[in-house]
Amino acid sequence: MTQTKKSIHGEWSSRLAFILAATGSAVGLGNIWKFPYIAGENGGGAFVIVYLLCILLIGLPIMIAETLIGRRGRQSPINTMSDLADEANADPKWHYVGWLGVISGFLILSYYSVVAGWGIAYVFKAFLGGFSGADGTTIKDTFSSLMSSPLQQIFWHSIFMLVTMLVVSRGVAGGLEKAVRFLMPGLFVILMLLVAYAMTTGSYQQGINFLFNPDFSKITGQAVLTAMGHAFFTLSLGIGAIMVYGSYLPNSISITRTSILIAGADTAVALLAGIAIFPIVFANNLEVAAGPGLIFQTLPIAFGNMTGGWLFGILFFVLLVFAALSSSISLIEPAVAWLVENKEIDRKKACVWAGLATWVVGLGTVFSFNVWSDFKIFDRTIFDLLDYLTANLLLPIGGFCVAVFAGWIMKPDDSEHELRSSKPIHYQIWRFLVRYVSPAAVFLVFLNVVGVL
Repeated sequence: MTQTKKSIHGEWSSRLAFILAATGSAVGLGNIWKFPYIAGENGGGAFVIVYLLCILLIGLPIMIAETLIGRRGRQSPINTMSDLADEANADPKWHYVGWLGVISGFLILSYYSVVAGWGIAYVFKAFLGGFSGADGTTIKDTFSSLMSSPLQQIFWHSIFMLVTMLVVSRGVAGGLEKAVRFLMPGLFVILMLLVAYAMTTGSYQQGINFLFNPDFSKITGQAVLTAMGHAFFTLSLGIGAIMVYGSYLPNSISITRTSILIAGADTAVALLAGIAIFPIVFANNLEVAAGPGLIFQTLPIAFGNMTGGWLFGILFFVLLVFAALSSSISLIEPAVAWLVENKEIDRKKACVWAGLATWVVGLGTVFSFNVWSDFKIFDRTIFDLLDYLTANLLLPIGGFCVAVFAGWIMKPDDSEHELRSSKPIHYQIWRFLVRYVSPAAVFLVFLNVVGVL
């Protein structure tokens, strides 16, 4: 395979563009919606420590691996894995890893879009003063009304998917890059405004103590599984997103340095979200372990009863939508890229087909909160099943396979060539982690999942 190969989809115009795009992929609902509530459910500071170790020892090495695989192949994940398996004289079945990533991203976006739709709905509710002076019962009824209405959820789900596909249809430079250049700075500005407000609540120190003072008695095997699954979820690993974004990365840009910056920025956003949210929760005597309803049922009570709550409520839910959109475009991009490469259709048609299929599957999540709420598979609703299946099984399996492929199947000269701007010692550290530490950690957690440990 020649090293001058170019992606037919285009390239990022600069290192900053790739960092913004990949950080946008990583920073999403996982940081703003999911991280605060799973930290709350698993003991706060102790969970944060385990999560940071998962990022450092598992997430970062696999992110580097997935990026270098993408840049080496310069195609959609499916075709990249097929070509690189051929280059390494390996079993052609490795291309199923690409399929696993594309399918995982597709499934995640199907329910991710529904949750993002709730965020859009709440932007309008906040703007119209729907939370002003509201008590817990009113806010709960507001959320219940949204959940029980398939038509409302379908409307907002449709709006979010339409915006996502409009961005993706414009290509790498005209769509993805332009979107993240606007979304990511906006996201950080809004988040810092919310952190600044949290510092004025009087419960700032209590929130900080909760987030950073560890209670290791709360750390169980399930908590470690949750931390590892979230590390994959929040870094967009194992779903082909980082691989396809890596395929648009110019050869002159350091994969190692940019991956460290992306992982650091993603982790910072998750922690800042916790710093912004928990002081508000404590100041209003709300429940920190409120689960998925923390964002949509707990925080609106605070926004409705605090000084400046109207403005900060709007800002918070705009932040949530920005974060969701920056990730959603990366979740569908692998499928769109494959359709363009293999079905000889243009990008706009590929977006229509991929977006429509995702929208249809998303209806299962919509209905799981109302008309299909009693329909369960393995004692889980469709939404719960998709969330568990992707975050705890498909993403780690995909990441495990990426680590094994980069560490054991690819020729060392090829992987070292892609990381050529790194120092030799950095390459050796990465290679050790991706060959031994990352796969072993994933495997041990899987033993816990199946009940062996």
